[in-house]
Amino acid sequence: MTSSVSEPRPRVNLRRLADAVGVHPSTVSRALDPAKRHLVADDVADRIIAAARELGYRPNPVAASLRTRRSTLVGVLVPDITNPVFSPIISGIAEVLGAEGYSTIVADAGSEFGARMALIDELIARRVDGLVLATVSRDDPMLEHCLAEGIHVVLVNRADDADRAPSVVSDDVAGMRVAVEHLHRLGHRAIGHLAGPSTLSTGHLRRLGFEQVMREHGLAVPAGAIVEARSYDRDEGERATAAMLDACPGVTAIAAANDLLALGAYKALAARGLACPRDVSVVGHNDMPLVDMVEPPLTTIRIGPRDMGRDAARLLLERMTGSTLPARRIVLAPDLVERASTAPPRAGA
Repeated sequence: MTSSVSEPRPRVNLRRLADAVGVHPSTVSRALDPAKRHLVADDVADRIIAAARELGYRPNPVAASLRTRRSTLVGVLVPDITNPVFSPIISGIAEVLGAEGYSTIVADAGSEFGARMALIDELIARRVDGLVLATVSRDDPMLEHCLAEGIHVVLVNRADDADRAPSVVSDDVAGMRVAVEHLHRLGHRAIGHLAGPSTLSTGHLRRLGFEQVMREHGLAVPAGAIVEARSYDRDEGERATAAMLDACPGVTAIAAANDLLALGAYKALAARGLACPRDVSVVGHNDMPLVDMVEPPLTTIRIGPRDMGRDAARLLLERMTGSTLPARRIVLAPDLVERASTAPPRAGA
């Protein structure tokens, strides 16, 4: 009995494809490289691409890497891949890099320093052309290690205090100002702050923004009204909110340093029989996906994560194509997204 399974086609290499079209292999290589396609006449490039599809040509990335000393791979490290704010950042990075012929390797770096360093070394060993890091602290030896290895690096969402690498961030100080100004307009005066970790630029700068705008309005910030979370997650938001309510039970509004902390605040308020926003208004930060679907829908600060990812990819492309300009920081303007988690304080509060 004969098998109905067809025999696999022999693998088509670059030379065979060039012979089929009647051009030199280097012309085929340029036509199939988005970064160099402009060097080939349009009609010739079209013929090569059509022949590649017909013959089932697949480029050999290992051979190409050895020949060009480029892997067309970019590593993207995020601290917690389950955090929804990173999904649009990754999508923006992949969109821009993909259009230039690069593929992205996304890695969940976690919080343990040794594991992060091992992951960085593994990506460098795999000859990635560059790295986008959403993981750095304000003075991070991991960044120093990458720079010492000569790898192109761009930071996204979080920045380095010394601006040793290009970065794309939201204006964290301005974002917290927008949050507190919104609460102040509603009539709140007893406002607390769920701060992010002070080792991260987002935690540090958003706390500075909170303290600045409270001073400008002449509003007191009593001891216990600012509680620093150890990490950006709901459990820490719940713990920090409980500590704040113990120290300052008269708080009528909370400005959180990110949306996950704000969602943790929801849980802490409910545990004490307090309703949001009737008893305590809550503002988040980031506008991560689905915060409009919780109850109540979260008022928050939109940071534009997809644009952040796109800009980070463009900065990395500049570096990978030979730019020697000094590292620059792109700062995106934040916006208030007003939903149902904020309201004027109840009478007598």
